[in-house]
Amino acid sequence: MTSHLTPTRSTATARPDTGDGPRVRWRNLVAAEWIKLWSLRSTRWVLGLGVLILLGLALQSSLDTYEQWPEYGPIQRSHYDPMTEAMSGAGVALLMIGAGTVGVLSIVGEYASGLIRATLTAVPARHRVVLTKALLLAGVMSGVGAFVSLGTFLLSQAVLSGRGIGLSVGDPGVPGVLAANAVLAPVSALVGLGAGALLRHAAMSVVTTCGLLVVLPGFFKPTVYQWANELFGYFPYYAWRGTLSQLHPRTGDALPTAAEAWTGFGLWPVLAVMLAVLVVHRRDV
Repeated sequence: MTSHLTPTRSTATARPDTGDGPRVRWRNLVAAEWIKLWSLRSTRWVLGLGVLILLGLALQSSLDTYEQWPEYGPIQRSHYDPMTEAMSGAGVALLMIGAGTVGVLSIVGEYASGLIRATLTAVPARHRVVLTKALLLAGVMSGVGAFVSLGTFLLSQAVLSGRGIGLSVGDPGVPGVLAANAVLAPVSALVGLGAGALLRHAAMSVVTTCGLLVVLPGFFKPTVYQWANELFGYFPYYAWRGTLSQLHPRTGDALPTAAEAWTGFGLWPVLAVMLAVLVVHRRDV
């Protein structure tokens, strides 16, 4: 006589995350991605060294201004913006390159080591892997960006306060500039993630990310063609340099408005993550 037994919770074998059986818990995915991100020595080196360099640049710039301030004329003083000492154009370029590099390596490193095969075997729902990686990367880089933004601000303004020109966090316009400085890090990291998913080659992906985020908008000059001005107004670096780094933003047809600048800040990471999800879903490992 043959008996038919129905598998219970205790005897059933867990199946991969195919959508038909038990799903890998999101917290487990986050834990796995966290381990993979910080197991890369490049992540620790790029972030650690990058933060120190940015703090050093802010300190050196503010000390130079402190020494030269007595020589400033009335016009120079009236147009002076203390926020430029916290995050200069060079500092922002380094921040975007460093964050973009971390974003690239967070996915390219997994393909290079072959670990992606094990990941997608355990979680065949590839979009969940990419979205979890993107959310974790955005969270980590938001923390880094906030630390850099606030740290460079406090350091530079502490020096400038010796001349009576330092600002505080609550001064008008300061929170918006600090937010823009901080957001550059997660935006750049997610763009790097998208480039890495598309190209799957570390050097090529880093060069592409730097070209899009820093080189191309960095060389752009306002032209008589308004469509070109509007297009470049959506590039994060150009938007930051022309609008969001200013306590009192300049206005003009060749410059992006604050709304256009923040829209660009939002569009780049969204489009980059969508590209990463699409590419990882459609391509073979």
